[in-house]
Amino acid sequence: MNSVPKRILIVGGVAGGATCAARARRLCETCEIVVFERGPHVSFANCGLPYFVGDVIPSEANLLVASPDLFARRFNIEVHTETEVIGLDRHARRIEVRDLRTGAVRPEPYDALVLATGAQPVRPPLPGIDLPGIHVLRTIPDSRGIKAAVAHAKRVVLVGGGFIGLEMAENLVGLGLEVTLLELADQVLPPLDPEMATYAAERLKTHGVSLRLGEGVEAFDKHPEHGLNLRTSKGGTIAADLVILGIGVRPESGLAAAAGLELGAFGGIRVDEYMRTSDAAIWAVGDVVEVKNRVTGEWQLVPLAGPANRQGRVAATAILHHFECSDGTPPPLKFEGVLGTAVCEVFGLTIACTGANEKVLRRAGMDYDKVYLHPGHHASYFPGAKPIHIKLLFSRTDGRILGAQAVGELDVARRIDVIATAMMQGATVFDLEDLELCYAPQFGAAKDPVNLAGMIAANHLRGDLSLAAWEALTETTALLVDVRSEAEFAADHIPHARNLPLETLRDRLSELPRDREIWLVCGVGQRAYYAYRLLYRAGFNVKVLSGGMQTYRAWMRARD
Repeated sequence: MNSVPKRILIVGGVAGGATCAARARRLCETCEIVVFERGPHVSFANCGLPYFVGDVIPSEANLLVASPDLFARRFNIEVHTETEVIGLDRHARRIEVRDLRTGAVRPEPYDALVLATGAQPVRPPLPGIDLPGIHVLRTIPDSRGIKAAVAHAKRVVLVGGGFIGLEMAENLVGLGLEVTLLELADQVLPPLDPEMATYAAERLKTHGVSLRLGEGVEAFDKHPEHGLNLRTSKGGTIAADLVILGIGVRPESGLAAAAGLELGAFGGIRVDEYMRTSDAAIWAVGDVVEVKNRVTGEWQLVPLAGPANRQGRVAATAILHHFECSDGTPPPLKFEGVLGTAVCEVFGLTIACTGANEKVLRRAGMDYDKVYLHPGHHASYFPGAKPIHIKLLFSRTDGRILGAQAVGELDVARRIDVIATAMMQGATVFDLEDLELCYAPQFGAAKDPVNLAGMIAANHLRGDLSLAAWEALTETTALLVDVRSEAEFAADHIPHARNLPLETLRDRLSELPRDREIWLVCGVGQRAYYAYRLLYRAGFNVKVLSGGMQTYRAWMRARD
């Protein structure tokens, strides 16, 4: 490296910026590394903010990952908090910063610049949006303001049913507040498909949350007694002492735009696989960048901490490679896109997902299929088994795994993590059925739920199991046969279904038509598969409704 120390400036801390700074120091002891953070904290756990509001995390100090003093002592990294970068001169390779405490402005030259400016919560330009009592949750000061307001509130309205909205709902109910959750879409949790999101919606309702789907806010009004009235898109009003907006974030890319850096269609900074922007001396990481979807190849915004941390490592590695190598060899680390793997918990229910959902796959024009299953999280004979509701999406042509969603009370994240790991290696459903996973009865089963998902999908692709489409249920002319017991059928069944219990099926083949398609259903899919093999070998034209009555109930809830 050149004997003159290189100067690396990083605009923004938290996940991407702070990780980039620490990684850069590990790679270069002589570089001057300076971080500028507009807020009071350079590195904090913003994913923990709902739990700080709910007193699950008792102290604000628990949220602080690293302080400026720690960066200085441990890494010899200079950190300036409450310092805003207000200008970027790409040609001079210089930024202009303002000390928010004194107002003083100064230039700062760089050899390499990293933009980690993050994203800002969306505050739509609605009437009354700036009234007191309307909050967002993005920073520690935000959480302080909400905690202070909660202490004097009885009724809270959450606008937005994403991960933050659900986590806030749980924490506010835990504080004894009346909570209404308003969501413009017809489901909570947009990364999930509607029928899978219904499990979370039902859990919210069970714990007293007033859930209003397909209804947005149109205006806010002052009220002399309870503070605020929300006027909604359905013509109603909701009284609230406190409103928390959780309707998404948008990249804070104004600095990049003003400097002429390339932005994408979603307003995020465009970067290559080394996190380099359209300027060879500027990199960008975190919520401010657009990233490639590893399944569809499309650009998107994914404001998650995991990808931001990986991007920080990649950017730091690329910067030092840029300083040290002039032979044209590429940096050793790449960021090749995201699966969007995510998890949250609400009232004891874990919801996790990875890869694409059906909405994304349809929009991308991909040829896919899906299976549903509802196995126990561990062996059924061991006490305490809880169901995991799983949806697996895969390519019809080659079985490549395209996405997965899972909901349950125990060990849900582990199953999605396994599938996400498989997807990162380009695995297929045939690989899932062959995975060798840990087994003891208190942890899983000899056929783990991940294996079962692969087996069902692989059976379908091999032609050993033909699946009927739930979407076609209301229009099909097929004979619907329920192979559960008479008692199960009497308790609940699909309209117009005929009951032929599996145990009697061999003796009643003469009752089934050979000139009409037969669709089979049971409780969760296993008995229907047994019946399918029996009838298929007997020459019947037969299909199975994947996931059985458990999936049917979720589909019906999604359509209510």
